[in-house]
Amino acid sequence: MVKRIGPYFLLVILMMQTADLFAQPIAPTVKRIVFLGNSITWAGNYVNYLEAYIRARHPDRQLEFINVGLPSETVSGLSEEGHADGKFPRPDLHERLSRVLQQTKPDMVFACYGMNDGIYLPFNEQRFAKFKEGIHWLHAEIEKTGARLIHMTPPDYDELRGKKEGYAAVLDRYTDWLLSKKTDSRWEVVDIHYPMKKYLQAHRQVDATFGLHGFALADDGVHPGETGHWLIAREILQYLGYKEVAKAADVVESLSQIGDAPQLVKLVTQRQNLMRDAWLTETKHKRPGLPTGLPLSEAMRKSNELMQSITTILQQK
Repeated sequence: MVKRIGPYFLLVILMMQTADLFAQPIAPTVKRIVFLGNSITWAGNYVNYLEAYIRARHPDRQLEFINVGLPSETVSGLSEEGHADGKFPRPDLHERLSRVLQQTKPDMVFACYGMNDGIYLPFNEQRFAKFKEGIHWLHAEIEKTGARLIHMTPPDYDELRGKKEGYAAVLDRYTDWLLSKKTDSRWEVVDIHYPMKKYLQAHRQVDATFGLHGFALADDGVHPGETGHWLIAREILQYLGYKEVAKAADVVESLSQIGDAPQLVKLVTQRQNLMRDAWLTETKHKRPGLPTGLPLSEAMRKSNELMQSITTILQQK
């Protein structure tokens, strides 16, 4: 007897088949990869892990990974009353994007927004509309440059730690909308939201180390620790075709072919932090409270010195 497949299951199968339809490796013409986002991108661990892994796999490629994530930023232009104790409103990507694109001249862009865009409040259609409007604007602006754009869904929000009731469902809605753009607009979108949610739920069921609150990827519900950042990096790497990282528990395990993987990650992180601060200062962000970066030319000299040490480790694998 032949079983009929219902329309729902046909849709699921189609989505699975087309999920990575546009996924492709980093093209040989790509030189500069820019990362846009909020404090999660600014913290930079997932960017560092991506750079360390890709450099290890392609030591001869002259790639530049530029992190210009800005804490508190939104793409929606929204800010809650009393943000930062009333000291300043949330930065708005609209204010700085043109300067960032003009000065970094990217060939490829990763953009991760959404976590701040719902302003940590229950779902609201007006706020959702501002998020969608901002994402469409961002997409159009980057498209004008000819750079390849890969959107990232927002990370998962942990209500047990963050205590903003209903906000996890808000980010589910934002994520679902972004994922829908893969099929209805042929956008490139890599999902980090649901893999993080699935990982959190699975571990929370078996790990009672933290008592009532259980296992956590982000102590405050928002900002992932090292494991959370590795989950983000791992999803991006798989999207780019590096399927072999799927079972690696952390970045060091993924770099098992490198003789001193921890030192490689440490040097990449040091170099990234140096250049992140320099680029943010050079592109004249307006958020108070961040370190003032070195002048770009001086930062690049120091960066080149660190790059020599990174190259030495890569040659010793």
